[in-house]
Amino acid sequence: MTVGAHRLALLKDGAQTYPAMLEAIARAQRTICLETYILRDDRTGRRFAEALVERAAAGVEVSVLFDAWGSSVSSSFLDGLRRAGVRPLAFRPLELSAPFGKVARRDHRKALIVDGTVAFTGGLNISDDYAAPEDGGAGWRDTHLRLEGPAAAELQYFFLRTWQRAGGAPIDGQRYSYAERRPDPAVQIVSNDLPRRRHRHGIREAYRHAIERARRRIFITNAYFLPPLRVIHALSAAARRGVDVRIMVAGTTDVPAVLLASRTIYGHLLDAGARMLEWRGRVLHAKTAVIDGVWSTVGSTNLDSQSLRMNLEANAVISHRGFAGALERMFADDLAHCREITVAHWARRPLWERAASWTAYLARDWL
Repeated sequence: MTVGAHRLALLKDGAQTYPAMLEAIARAQRTICLETYILRDDRTGRRFAEALVERAAAGVEVSVLFDAWGSSVSSSFLDGLRRAGVRPLAFRPLELSAPFGKVARRDHRKALIVDGTVAFTGGLNISDDYAAPEDGGAGWRDTHLRLEGPAAAELQYFFLRTWQRAGGAPIDGQRYSYAERRPDPAVQIVSNDLPRRRHRHGIREAYRHAIERARRRIFITNAYFLPPLRVIHALSAAARRGVDVRIMVAGTTDVPAVLLASRTIYGHLLDAGARMLEWRGRVLHAKTAVIDGVWSTVGSTNLDSQSLRMNLEANAVISHRGFAGALERMFADDLAHCREITVAHWARRPLWERAASWTAYLARDWL
């Protein structure tokens, strides 16, 4: 759909996202910038590697930035990319001598930018976990966004700045268009950026301000839900003033400690009138929100301390009724896979679960 100066497409799971990304890669003429927290040497990783190698052979400048902590790739996999002309770069390889604060700060963004005009961002990494079962994957539930327009240049700007600060190879500046980096209030890229501390809370503040302005409904899907007190208080206040607050979290998760810690804060939100929904089935990994049928966001950011304080993240923030409506319909479809946690359910938790939840919550800043 057309939103401001952009064309947007909401993508569900790897079944829709990966083919769209691979098609965009195949059409690249000048540059490909791929940034991911997880890059794996598995079937999906090899599919992307083959696509990137093909375009590098055609003369496209292909740069791949992956997080050293989150990824699992062999030296032979990386050597194969380098020999073919692809430029892979590990973000902050683990070094025993590095300060803890530097090691703890990871690149959690998921972005693909092709020719500075077509881009993707959202929750999907490059791994079989997200691929459709018919493609040999685990079919994790996730949401991604394809966009064409000025926001693509914005994502490219953040990629290139991080690439250079991480020690990446020199870029061919003539291939990249910087003139098109211009704001569009309908579609904005909000990033937790690397160099300046004051830019680290942009995503948290975007969420908080939108929640504080809400008047009718707030629908949040967030796989790892451990927000700071400011956000918890904003959600509780919204529910108390009559806003329909629904929060969908991962009841089926790859990080059980986060779910246990999340359950500690359910009581505060339930008492305020919010509704808590735990996803059942495939692992839920999405990070989206839609407020009052107008404001919405799709991105890489979990509502937890690591994402909101430490990691490099990127979210698209869209102000458009049509797009918000599509995201609300996706949320409604996902409700069929959820179990609602009521005040009665929460009060009946066994003692062992209460103790485990509280213990996990004490470590919330590092989960």
